[in-house]
Amino acid sequence: MAEILKINDISVSYGSIRALSNVSMSVDEGAVVSLIGANGAGKSTLLKAIVGLEPLKNGSISFDGEVIAQTKHHGSLSTDLIARRGIALVPEGRHVFADMTVEENLDMGAFMVRDQELINKRKEEMYEFFPILGARKKQKTRSLSGGEQQMMAIARALMSSPRLLLLDEPGLGLAPLVVQDIFNKIRIINQENKVTVFLVEQNARLALRSSSYGYVLENGKIVLEDKGEALLMNERVQKAYLGA
Repeated sequence: MAEILKINDISVSYGSIRALSNVSMSVDEGAVVSLIGANGAGKSTLLKAIVGLEPLKNGSISFDGEVIAQTKHHGSLSTDLIARRGIALVPEGRHVFADMTVEENLDMGAFMVRDQELINKRKEEMYEFFPILGARKKQKTRSLSGGEQQMMAIARALMSSPRLLLLDEPGLGLAPLVVQDIFNKIRIINQENKVTVFLVEQNARLALRSSSYGYVLENGKIVLEDKGEALLMNERVQKAYLGA
């Protein structure tokens, strides 16, 4: 498979603190790739860097062969232009518009689309894919459960028809059965909708089981990478992340 995302030797700093240090990795088109690591390892920073929300100290990020982010001296695309290229981020904590209805949130996800007929079609597809959203489309988002809000955040991201979906802790704070349902939806999005998925998830076991390939990030550096099933069997991963 061809690479759709290429991260080449990037570093990101917050003042004197180095959040990412010379990170290189790639995501093949059509794959599900996971990034695991402890809190504070730099996982969310990496996703933000991909969509242009964190500037790079060095290195570059390419999407479908085009450089979308690099050091400020060489220029990077703005976040909205990166989104237009086909990348959507579901941030940690969902960040829904609580005082808007479900339908209005989905409309926000289609801000780049000018064809109202197409927007309506995509909303109906989301209601079919997430039936609970269809049943509650006129409700304020704040009235939804955490799992329902996570589904809505994913649906909102899918409204732009991305080629690459970035998911930051999709299972955070949710009950185990809800998390399993979310990951089942992720699998369908990948396999049936043909969307490449790059996910950050603290539930390392579930993330690696769901992924064809995985990376381990520690203190801002990639320390391991392998097929998802191989990382599940890795002694270092088992001790640090799987409770073995």
